[in-house]
Amino acid sequence: MERKDVETKYTWDLTPIFPSDEAWEAEFKAFEKDFENSGISSYQGTLGDKQKLLDFFALRDALSRRLEKLYLYASMRHDEDIRVSKYTSYTAMMSSLVSRLMAEMAFVEPELTSLDDSVLKAYIDDPAFSAYDYTLDQIRRSKEHVLGEGEEKLLALASDVMGGFQGVFSMLDNANLNLPKGEFNGEEVQMSHGLYGLVLHSGKREEREKWFKAYYAAYIRLIDAITQTYYGNVKKNIFYKTARKYDTCMAMAMAGEDVSPAVYNNLIESVHAAFPAMHRYISLRRELLGLEEQHMYDIYVPLVSDADIKLPFEEAYELVIKGLAPLGKDYQALLRRGKDERWIDVYETEGKRSGAYSTGVYDTHPYVLLNYQQTTNEIFTIAHEMGHSIHTYKSTEAQPYTKSEYTIFLAEIASTVNEVLLLKYLYSTTEDKQLKKYLLNYYMDMIRTTLFRQTQFAEFEQIAHAKAESGEPLTKENLCEVYYGLNKQYYGEGIVHDEEISYEWARIPHFYRSFYVYKYATGIISAISIVKRILSEGEPAVKDYFSFLSGGNCTDPVSILKRAGVDLTTRAPFETAMKEFGDTLDEFEKLVR
Repeated sequence: MERKDVETKYTWDLTPIFPSDEAWEAEFKAFEKDFENSGISSYQGTLGDKQKLLDFFALRDALSRRLEKLYLYASMRHDEDIRVSKYTSYTAMMSSLVSRLMAEMAFVEPELTSLDDSVLKAYIDDPAFSAYDYTLDQIRRSKEHVLGEGEEKLLALASDVMGGFQGVFSMLDNANLNLPKGEFNGEEVQMSHGLYGLVLHSGKREEREKWFKAYYAAYIRLIDAITQTYYGNVKKNIFYKTARKYDTCMAMAMAGEDVSPAVYNNLIESVHAAFPAMHRYISLRRELLGLEEQHMYDIYVPLVSDADIKLPFEEAYELVIKGLAPLGKDYQALLRRGKDERWIDVYETEGKRSGAYSTGVYDTHPYVLLNYQQTTNEIFTIAHEMGHSIHTYKSTEAQPYTKSEYTIFLAEIASTVNEVLLLKYLYSTTEDKQLKKYLLNYYMDMIRTTLFRQTQFAEFEQIAHAKAESGEPLTKENLCEVYYGLNKQYYGEGIVHDEEISYEWARIPHFYRSFYVYKYATGIISAISIVKRILSEGEPAVKDYFSFLSGGNCTDPVSILKRAGVDLTTRAPFETAMKEFGDTLDEFEKLVR
């Protein structure tokens, strides 16, 4: 379907950002001129003066807000049809402009950290800096890790080269992987990452096995190059943690988001304690699939078929609104407003970016990109992305610009709260036993893939970095040995641990954003606790949850999450999530026995 064939009400309305491409181009030129004449770099050496610092912040914020609107419009136009060269050019122009602005402001953090502690504390306590107090406190606490101006410039110059490992992996993973052709549904097709996932979910067993072996064979052919690329990325992290005087790479990564390493350790310890339930689920899968031997290529096959909820978008959206009723009428009104005001680009069209996302900046309402199909999973996608959007809306509404953007650590919580609430609504309102089984299976697989699997990834990263930090070189042999050992721990004896799975670490792009994946696991853990409290306590819990949604980045993310009644520095939310998995498994077993 071409974009011109889609009804206007199913496309997003970008006119609140810019009324036309011509208006965008005019603002781009105006911004370039204003930026060049702003004199922002002239503030270097003056930030110890209160008024100068306030003036600098005001100028920086004004420029940043204009820049964000320009970037948002360019990227969304590009995503409507990635084939349009004009919008590809727009995004390239914006990338260059962002780099220039960042370079002009590279002096700020080194200069602020060089100020006497008493000066920074005075700024933090001064009501005039209320919009910046948390940022300044972070800078004050990071003083020991920020180097001198000359050293910081060297690190900044090196960042382009040091950050190249992700690009190298991307090239290996896409351009050089040379996946073969394979048979799917009786036809020979070219293997791809997307089709591989589809085959493992819905292909015949002989197809799944052949694709699994052929897919990993492609990585094994490149394993030496991938190993060196990953090891290079780990050594880069070690270089930076040493230069910035952190004890470990993990400590450096956690400090970047102001999160205690206790959260990471709680996650791994709690998941280990829940291995018996995970192993029971894996064994049950083997039984229900009727397999004498269950292999790793069988793990994504749904246990319940023919229970898909197929609804047109309008009905699916209304179902989401009903499912999120526990969050109150104001929340439901925001959901309706999002549809009525065309925040959402609904249908798949030629050239449109795949997948789904929520985006937005301070001076616009949020936007959502979908590629809606009539499946249960797509209904959950609506709930998920609107969770992101309303989180963004509430934070922007409540916080000043400088505190409005919540961190990645908190980003997946509101979206998952919506999914869990919708699932529980669907389960409680149907008498269809097949659908009930489907929903329970969906929930268990959500927890398995988002909580257990991402924690397995997180533990692998922790072990790999610890080895390298202790001086042990990373090789394909010891990396595969670590990953294979973890796979056995996480999946247990109810499955054959195929040799190929020891290479799974080599295909995970998130490993090049080190110590990132654990946030997916803590996100679903937090969401499960929040939903349980909302459904049991009602209005007081909803009020606390809205306080969390409105928190933005006003303080450290663990403290913001505590507003919703979740303290990740304790074991309680982790244990709640693990119990939820066990209880869901018990309920599922009752229905299938």
